[in-house]
Amino acid sequence: MASSPVPDTVAPHDVRVISVLFAVLTALSNGAASVLQRRAASSVPDSASMRLSLFGHLLRQRVWIAGIGLVIVAAVCQAVALATGPIAVVQPIFVIELPATLLLAGFVMHARVPRPIWFAVAMVTCGLALGMASAAPEGGHDTVSGTAWIPALLATALFEAVLIGAALSTRRDPRAALLGLAAACGYALTAALMKDAMARLEGDGGIAQLFTAWQLYGTAAAGVGALFLLQNALQAGSLVAVQPMLTLGDALISILYGVTLFGEHLRTGWWLVPEAVAVGLIAVGCVQLARSPLASGNPPPPPRVT
Repeated sequence: MASSPVPDTVAPHDVRVISVLFAVLTALSNGAASVLQRRAASSVPDSASMRLSLFGHLLRQRVWIAGIGLVIVAAVCQAVALATGPIAVVQPIFVIELPATLLLAGFVMHARVPRPIWFAVAMVTCGLALGMASAAPEGGHDTVSGTAWIPALLATALFEAVLIGAALSTRRDPRAALLGLAAACGYALTAALMKDAMARLEGDGGIAQLFTAWQLYGTAAAGVGALFLLQNALQAGSLVAVQPMLTLGDALISILYGVTLFGEHLRTGWWLVPEAVAVGLIAVGCVQLARSPLASGNPPPPPRVT
């Protein structure tokens, strides 16, 4: 199935720039939302874990509502990014969400950002640039046939069930990490469904076809489920346990959806070498960021003024 045509007034390069720009805006909005939501979720009692009453506690906090506002902004930006570019391009850009989260956390906490964090941010950013340039994701189609969704949804449901089951058998950071990965899978599925739904706008039915597509309502259901898992992950443990699993898991699982469902292509052969280097840079950078005091919620004090 061919991709939707690009209007004559907009060059393909310009479309890709728009996609990348809105993907970056999505990552920044999500990073800010994570900081605000973590701040709200940390005050919720353990008795509310994995219960709908969790939302009752959160809705009484303005900081959480502000975080949800940023989630909505991120969703709009993500929809634009996915409508104008391959999922294998858009979702991996979200690895900058982790550096953005920690830098924003330092700003909110009025904490000094240590030099190692800046080095780690540079490693993640350079790794992302190298990975995108090496893999050069392209091609694919904008929609997915209905039957192709069946095995994808079944595999996703099984993966989620295993993660949630394992999370319920543990506590604190291990639970937070497992639920963070489960939330990442949910957000990756949300992105795939969103891209498929947005492509319906290009059809003859226009917006009416969009609202009759099950993918739109699947997007809403998957997004709410992912949000529920994320809130429980943030409540269960520290940001250091949640954010790396959420950010990297979302990117990698989204690439898998892009290749298997949308037929997108990545470079292979000798290109695997710089791609592996890029993954290594991102991994090392994320580990360094995860070890930072900002990630653990214990930021270093600001320098004293003498």
